[in-house]
Amino acid sequence: MGGKQQRESTLLRLAAVGLESEFSLFVDDKEERPEDVFRDPRAFLRGDLSHRTGTSYQLPTGAAVYFDTGVIEVATPLIELERGCVARAGRSLWESIGCVRQGLDGWERRHGRTTRMVGFSTHYNVSIEGRRTARSLDALAKLLTYILPAPVMLLALNKESSGVGVRPRGDRIEVTADFTPSSTLMVAAGSLITGIVRDVATWPSFGVRELRRRGLPRANGFAPIPHTSRKGWLARVDCYPENPISAPDHAPLRTMALQIFRYFQRSIARIADPFSLRLIHAVLTGRAPSLLDLPGRPPEYEDVGRLCAWQAFYPDALLEHSRFERVVMNALAKETLWIDGEEYSPTGMRGWSRIAFRRHRDGEQLTMHIEDLLDHLHRWGNSNRR
Repeated sequence: MGGKQQRESTLLRLAAVGLESEFSLFVDDKEERPEDVFRDPRAFLRGDLSHRTGTSYQLPTGAAVYFDTGVIEVATPLIELERGCVARAGRSLWESIGCVRQGLDGWERRHGRTTRMVGFSTHYNVSIEGRRTARSLDALAKLLTYILPAPVMLLALNKESSGVGVRPRGDRIEVTADFTPSSTLMVAAGSLITGIVRDVATWPSFGVRELRRRGLPRANGFAPIPHTSRKGWLARVDCYPENPISAPDHAPLRTMALQIFRYFQRSIARIADPFSLRLIHAVLTGRAPSLLDLPGRPPEYEDVGRLCAWQAFYPDALLEHSRFERVVMNALAKETLWIDGEEYSPTGMRGWSRIAFRRHRDGEQLTMHIEDLLDHLHRWGNSNRR
């Protein structure tokens, strides 16, 4: 492993996506901070968990679980960008939610108490390749708050939601919205978000004037506000002259969402699996129900992992583990890796994009970027010297 493998940069050369969801914890029907009840996830998760940092631990699925300012957060590993990648990310997220729910079930039996995970938020992460300034990423995030909210509101929000946020995060854009208890709607929302973000990121200018120049709609009287957490922008419902999700038939919202979808349809189709592409169109045209069609927040939010779970509407071949996932899962399984006659053992993750190794010959600690491991994936775990 030479200098290339040991480089400290966390920037990705290959495009990727990822999903994160946050959950409030209720113990005996009373909201509690998970830090106060459990200290860290090992209190309810069994097995040899790989520690990342703080209260963050890797699940066998390759995802991470940790406590973040009073919520339980589950985050998928990186999933390389390709058609159907958001369905893979959704499968990873919901598998991991199931692992956490099973762990809490065991804790309940041991302690004679009850727990519920209540859906709070979902973050859709889309990588942006190349070195961009913080200023340009912030401008991109602000422009996206004029484009994304209408279709995302119909796909991912409920009547009690507050809005959609867009945050620049170094080498990616993070779109924040309410947790969606329908896994199919979550994948559809993520596919639309990814297609639009990837397209807009290629525009030569991120000024709001681009909307008119390209014939895209702009809500009258709307202006985004600074995001309430970290840097970024927020399209909150009170940023509009009238609450866009409170109208009985959502006609203005659907009209705007459909215009946006049709403009970006080719970009979205390059990302979305066929089922999700059809679902996006059906929801935006009103042929399939939106959560906004319900009178209030659906009860499935109140007990995630029990009242709602992964919906198997996708072909098995689409949901196979991505190459990035397989790299992470091999590392978590402590599978030995041979490179140029040297044997290495993984010792843990370093952030989302690097893996630490120990060289058997001399015990030296080395760090390798996840992308540099793809060439060795076909033989990782083979006990024979290469």
